[in-house]
Amino acid sequence: MDVLGRIGLVGYGVVHLFVAWLALQVAFGVPNAPADAEGAVGTIARTPGGLIALAVADVGLVAFALWQVTAAAIGFRWVDGGERVRKRVGAVAKAIAMSALAVVIADYLLDIGSAGGTTAQAAAAGVLGLPAGRVLLGLGAGTILVIAGAMVYTGLRRTFMGDLDVRRLGPIARQTIELLGAVGHLARALALGVVGVLAGSAALFADPGRAGGLDAALRTLSATALGSSLLVVVAVGFAAFGLFCLADAGTRRA
Repeated sequence: MDVLGRIGLVGYGVVHLFVAWLALQVAFGVPNAPADAEGAVGTIARTPGGLIALAVADVGLVAFALWQVTAAAIGFRWVDGGERVRKRVGAVAKAIAMSALAVVIADYLLDIGSAGGTTAQAAAAGVLGLPAGRVLLGLGAGTILVIAGAMVYTGLRRTFMGDLDVRRLGPIARQTIELLGAVGHLARALALGVVGVLAGSAALFADPGRAGGLDAALRTLSATALGSSLLVVVAVGFAAFGLFCLADAGTRRA
């Protein structure tokens, strides 16, 4: 489980690197650039050996999700009190994120995937069709914003370093990993925060067309006053997080 989980973490990092590259294409005006996880998965699949790599990564992502569920139940013994609770809650969030990406990859491998934005809008439409759907979608949007806020806290306080065993690394390597993690968490928090705002807008106006996933969030950022400059910054942040995941895979406490 530990080995497969680390493989999944590498796959998670690689997908973030590809998302960063696709986001840069959006920033520089490449037509129809799909700057989301599904677009990244498709890009990986088109590389030599990409389908095999995706299949291995998918197994690893599922293993990592189970690894994090175990950590949420009995892990993080090196801390106590509120810090242990916070890390266990974070492990649950990571398990959900890994599972979601595993589903995206499995859908692609089975050739039943769909565009990220359409998926988000279809999910919003499904929620709005339920009794008290606007309230439920609003609660979902609030949850996303809370998770984004937690990412900001993690990035600023750099609490993720407590999950890594970097005692054998030199100071430069430790500082580099810490910087990559901080920048990566903040960039992901910004993108996820926009997703939360889009979901909240869909709930407020009862319009599923206002919802959107990562692709819609990045395109929304590119349409701001800062335009492509902000999107480039976010893309660099996603690349930093991808590299951090690679370091995380090699140094995470068992």
